[in-house]
Parts: sequence; C-alpha cells; structure tokens
Amino acid sequence: MADEQRSRGRPKRFDGDESQNIIQSLDRAIDVLETLAQGGAMTLSQVASTMDQSPATIYRVLSTFRVRGMAEVNPASQEWSVGAEAFRIGSAFLRRSNVIARAMPIMQQLRDETGETSNLGIERDDNVVFIAQVETHESIRAFFPPGTQAPMHASGIGKALLAMFPEKHLARYLAQAHLPPFTANTICTPDGLRAHLVQIRTQGYSFDDEEKAIGMRCIAAPIVNFHGDAVAGVSISGPSHRLPCDGVARIGALVKAAGDKISASLGAL
Repeated sequence: MADEQRSRGRPKRFDGDESQNIIQSLDRAIDVLETLAQGGAMTLSQVASTMDQSPATIYRVLSTFRVRGMAEVNPASQEWSVGAEAFRIGSAFLRRSNVIARAMPIMQQLRDETGETSNLGIERDDNVVFIAQVETHESIRAFFPPGTQAPMHASGIGKALLAMFPEKHLARYLAQAHLPPFTANTICTPDGLRAHLVQIRTQGYSFDDEEKAIGMRCIAAPIVNFHGDAVAGVSISGPSHRLPCDGVARIGALVKAAGDKISASLGAL
C-alpha cells in the first residue's frame, strides 16, 4: 500500500531529498508572487530591488503571471499587484481545510507525547462543543464524545478561545455570561476571568485546574486560521494525579506546539 501511495504522488526514482527535485526557475517565480503579495502594489523596480534581481528577469516573470491572470498592472501608476486568478487558485485550499481532518494526525501525536486524551473543540453560542477526540490508552480517562458541550469559563479549550476573542466580543461575553461555580477552583467573576485570560495570552496555553470537575485537569491551546481568527482549540485532559501542577509548563509547551501546527496547516502565519 505504501509503495502504491508513493507511486501515485511521485515517481519512485524521485524518492529522497525533496530539495533536489525543485525547478529553480519556478521556485524563483513563486518568490516573485510572494513578494508581490507581501508588498501590495509595487513597481517593477521595487520588486526587483526587494528581490535583488534584474528588472528584466522580474518583468518576464510578472508578464507571465499577467497572461495567466495571476498578476495585474495599473497602466497609470505602473504598479503591479496580485491578480484574481491567484486568489481563485488559493481558494481551493480553503475548500479542503477541514479542521478535523487536519487536526487528527497532530492530536494523535499529542496523545502519544503526553499519554493523555487529546480533544478538539469549537465555540458555539458561548459554549465549547467538542467535535473530535483521540483517547488515551489508560483505563482512567476523560471522555467527551462529539457534541458534548462545556462552559467556556470552566474548560481549557473555552478559556483558550476566550483569550483570543477580540475585545468587543470578550466584553459582550463577560457582560452577559453566567459564570456558575462548579468547584472551589472555578473562576466565576468577570474581573477574575479577564485577568486570567491575560496570563493565557502571555503563555500561549490555558490550564483548567479542576475547575469543572474535581480530579480532572486540562491544558489547551487555540487554533487560528489564515485570518488569525481563533476557530477551534486543542487540549489534553486527564486525571489530576497524572497531570500534576509542576508538569503543566512542560505539557503546555507540547499542547501549544500542537495548536501552532494545526494553525499552520490551516494557513495561519
């Protein structure tokens, strides 16, 4: 099966170092398009200067892109910009960027690294809705079947997402949300929660320290899309005796790295 999948993706004789299979002229042309995308409207000389290439070389690349609709030039200002065809091709990525499909391999790796159940959740109507889970092999485990809901203020994923809310959205949530105490550790005041969210933003992950259920802890990180919007959260959860407080920083770094990997797969910078 592996050989069959490989042959469909590339010829067998092309196995090995991918850098040896790069078409350099095509690679440079893509560099031109990326420079144009980052710089906005640019003159030919600006693009050439930025890339340290000759204007003649850059002009041939841009002209090729213009013929294919991937670059445009303003006749009045002689400034080049990315064309509509580049957007159309790029939008194909959006059609296949299913967060569950992209998250699952990374969640499995996170489960293997931590030994704990990995969860994926999204925000709906000021609640966390769990949409996928990779279970631990341990007999004692956290279990959140798809569709399970949890309050934002008392869950790891919920707090990770709240920390990414724009200020206007967060202010509305804090003004309207009911923050019931589930345990003695639950943060149930708007001021207390707001202060806690600042810490989450700083460290890049959240920690649910038995705030929903005594004996269970959770560490979570946000997942953002190519716009920088938080679209989901990834977490690991398990019994407190397997997630001691002195191990939170180490596991938090792993969870944050998982969130960053999933975000990158969705096009986040």
